[in-house]
Amino acid sequence: QVQLVESGGGLAQAGGSLTLSCAASGRSISDYAMGWFRQAPGKEREFVAAMNRRGSVRYYPDSGKGRFTISDDNGKNTVYLRMNSLKPEDTAVYYCAADRDTAWSTTVSQHDNEYDYWGQGTQVTVSS
Repeated sequence: QVQLVESGGGLAQAGGSLTLSCAASGRSISDYAMGWFRQAPGKEREFVAAMNRRGSVRYYPDSGKGRFTISDDNGKNTVYLRMNSLKPEDTAVYYCAADRDTAWSTTVSQHDNEYDYWGQGTQVTVSS
């Protein structure tokens, strides 16, 4: 099974940028669909972005408006989430997740219960 470790979170000002990393070990990310989710205090975990091995990519509607970009580096076995034009409402714990079943599906899943493996999360705090 794959192990996931997120990094790159921290404090940013509104309008700034952060790049989160999700380093995988144990198995190659090329065997999985990879997703990013986030959970703000008192709120349910929500989908941010995902990509699979077939080239399918999906973004949560708001973050998908050119602000967030998911990418990967198979050589480093790492998935990234580039976040631009950060807003205070982006403050949350960001989680990386992997799902083997949808690695080669025609579309990626935005449902967290379909992802089997999760990292521990990295905190992102955006100040106004």
